Amino acid sequence: MESKRNDVKNIVPFFLPWISREDKKHVIDALNSPTLTDGPKLREFEHAFAEYTGAKFAIAVSNATSALHMSIKSLGITNGDEVIVPAMTFVATANAVMLTGATPVFADVAKDTMNISINSIENMISVKTKAIIPVHFAGRSCNMKKINKIAKKYNLKIVEDCAHAIGARFDGKHVGNFGDAGCFSFYPTKNITTIEGGMIITNSKDVASYVTSLRNHGLNKTLMQRFARGKPWDYDITQPGYNYRLDEIRSALGLSQLKRIDRLNKIRKKVYEYYNKKLENVDGITTPRSSEKSDHVYHLYILRINKKTKVSRDEVFYKLQKIGIKTTLHYKPLHKFSPFKNIRKDKLGNSEELYEEILSLPFYPNMPVKHQDLVINNIVKIVK
Repeated sequence: MESKRNDVKNIVPFFLPWISREDKKHVIDALNSPTLTDGPKLREFEHAFAEYTGAKFAIAVSNATSALHMSIKSLGITNGDEVIVPAMTFVATANAVMLTGATPVFADVAKDTMNISINSIENMISVKTKAIIPVHFAGRSCNMKKINKIAKKYNLKIVEDCAHAIGARFDGKHVGNFGDAGCFSFYPTKNITTIEGGMIITNSKDVASYVTSLRNHGLNKTLMQRFARGKPWDYDITQPGYNYRLDEIRSALGLSQLKRIDRLNKIRKKVYEYYNKKLENVDGITTPRSSEKSDHVYHLYILRINKKTKVSRDEVFYKLQKIGIKTTLHYKPLHKFSPFKNIRKDKLGNSEELYEEILSLPFYPNMPVKHQDLVINNIVKIVK
């Protein structure tokens, strides 16, 4: 009986990673290599990622939080400065700002895209403002033309949070290339994974040199350089740094997954469009939409359970959970967390409303149609 109950509670998982045979082969090859960190697979992954995104430089790191932290720090942002971030994002976006000594301030988001509101950005600019962090939410690009215009007007830096957006483009240009740096995540739920990992892309040689050293304790030489020429201990520390490196094993996995990123994104699109087709005409539900100017990469499927519906979002969540369908929420607005309650913020009406209505459905590339149908049929049954 206990086994059956457990089976019922896990009918449809929220996410399942797709690790192929080829992925596993690349990982085993890396494990059999004499160099397990700071080696050739890392360089190969960085080169391939730069080529894919069209950036001059790509620097692999331990996760997207460290990518954001170092990117912000590389721009000279520090104590007393403010950085504008959207209220609807994962806490890492704001944490990375605070790690530099600066203060995040919260802009509202647009209700239809959940991307940072252009008007709200301007509302939050002060004499202390030094940068904007637009988050390309759920795989849809922000309007970078308008954000760049604001940044130029007020002489602000831009660090793009591309954690959801590998493969996303705006006006044909890959995200991460519009500002001073772009930061990507390879967490297990992302469009490609290294289990834990991240990447910084930039077209600035100064930013690239700074973060390359900073990720490795501030050393001015890589491990390969130290052993290839002269004495391995003959190096300098140019600045106090961190251990934010990505090892060879995770680099090998990332390199393998990157080779099929476009295929994975196309499959995600099919899953996304199937949800939309079946749910877009259901009363009480608002389904997500794409933008004509941006190439969406379908990282999440987030619908809204409208307040006029006879059941609340929480009721839908609990009823789905009871029958074994796992859903979640992206995200609790930042100003509701204890460290950020006294942070300066704009009027966050859209963020507040979305927080009461949004629900992220199970969503992954190899999701069976029968599982989607199970999710869809139960949602329709609950809200009607």
